[in-house]
Amino acid sequence: MLNVRQSMREGFGRAMVELGTDSKVVALCADVKDSLKLTDFAQNHPDRYFEFGVAEQNMVATGAGMALEGLVPFACSYATFVPGRSFDQVRISVAYNNANVKLIASHAGISTGPDGATHQMLEDVAMLNALPNMTVIVPADSNEAYETTLAVAKHAGPCYIRLSRAESKAVDIERTFTIGKAQTLKDGDDVAIIANGLMVNKALSASARLRREGVGATVINCHTVRPLDKDTILKATRNVRGVVVAEEAQRTGGLGASVAQLLSQTHPKPMRFVAIGNKFGRSGEVGELMRKYNLTAEKIVEEALTIFRGGRC
Repeated sequence: MLNVRQSMREGFGRAMVELGTDSKVVALCADVKDSLKLTDFAQNHPDRYFEFGVAEQNMVATGAGMALEGLVPFACSYATFVPGRSFDQVRISVAYNNANVKLIASHAGISTGPDGATHQMLEDVAMLNALPNMTVIVPADSNEAYETTLAVAKHAGPCYIRLSRAESKAVDIERTFTIGKAQTLKDGDDVAIIANGLMVNKALSASARLRREGVGATVINCHTVRPLDKDTILKATRNVRGVVVAEEAQRTGGLGASVAQLLSQTHPKPMRFVAIGNKFGRSGEVGELMRKYNLTAEKIVEEALTIFRGGRC
């Protein structure tokens, strides 16, 4: 049964319990075991759980060594520390060596809430999107986080899973997760909305509101930022008036930038971006922060209508 409302961390924790049956899977943690829901894994497999304390750089480098020896390490911390604090080790020890390390980053995005700007990692997608060999995945909910974790364990090569802290409602989608394969959730002829993470539910809400305005919106859950599912995006955007990309991250270098680069080389379209615009976050409750930074269904509707009323390109 799908969980109706959970944090993505809980989906990750459930998957790690299942992966514990594989003797090659090891968990590395930077003093956030309870937060990342690794308690059950640690209790069941104490010989494969490694606590590093507040030493993410050492953790990532050790994970690379383990991977090169044939293990499947899941290196876990908050996004502000992995990849934030440990980017040198992520770049050289993991990506450069194409080491089979799974980087698990919780508390990403503005939805980290009261912890404020220092712990609201908004740049991580852009940082890792630029690294060769790196797979970058942003699940939409707890259930997709669960599926993502199981999938990356079987995937050869470095992976980054970006998890939000906040609880979120399960997205009403068919569960057919495949790395690098975006999901078309709704079909429409007028605009395309491409989203990931917590913005997928908001994109679906926006689509329903646009339908009442007489605007048909295709909605795509683009959970994998790298490698980008070019075929699905090109098919969905070829004949629409324009594209809205929604993500809970910095506008520069993330999903929107990747989609824009793709379309500029194939069939350029008017594009609008619902994302963080060259700003740091601030402390606040999740809902009020999402509204302050315009990460809402209403903003997606506004941008889609701007495109729709502007005419075809």
